[in-house]
Amino acid sequence: MRLWSLHPRYLDRQGLTACWREALLAQAVLLDRTKGYRSHPQLVRFRRQPDPVAAVGAYLVAVAAEATERGYRYDLGKVERPGPARPIPVTAGQVAHEWQHLTAKLEARSPDRAVLLEGIVSPEVHPVFELVPGDVEEWERATDGRPRE
Repeated sequence: MRLWSLHPRYLDRQGLTACWREALLAQAVLLDRTKGYRSHPQLVRFRRQPDPVAAVGAYLVAVAAEATERGYRYDLGKVERPGPARPIPVTAGQVAHEWQHLTAKLEARSPDRAVLLEGIVSPEVHPVFELVPGDVEEWERATDGRPRE
């Protein structure tokens, strides 16, 4: 599960669709509608919110807005509580980590999209997040999938 801190505009078609599906899965986990992924580290920051389901709902609404901008149709009826949510802090180190991860994925999977992102030094964050100083988040997993030490 990857709930990107980056603005969904940077994702390729496959990434945008995966983000939508994974955020719907996160919503199901937070609503206790599935047994899997309950302890997934990506959910930590949403669980810290006063209304985690509304926070994920706001996240989904922004992903759907990007999809609509591209001519795709994502079913907003699947969003249980579409926000509003207060801004969720995300560290600059986390954003830099995700940017490196995303650009590597795009270079391999969607080189044309990767070229469009060249030269971006300070990517925008997803609308539900607020950029704050700091290193990579403690919940982030190492690139080999193991918890960070």
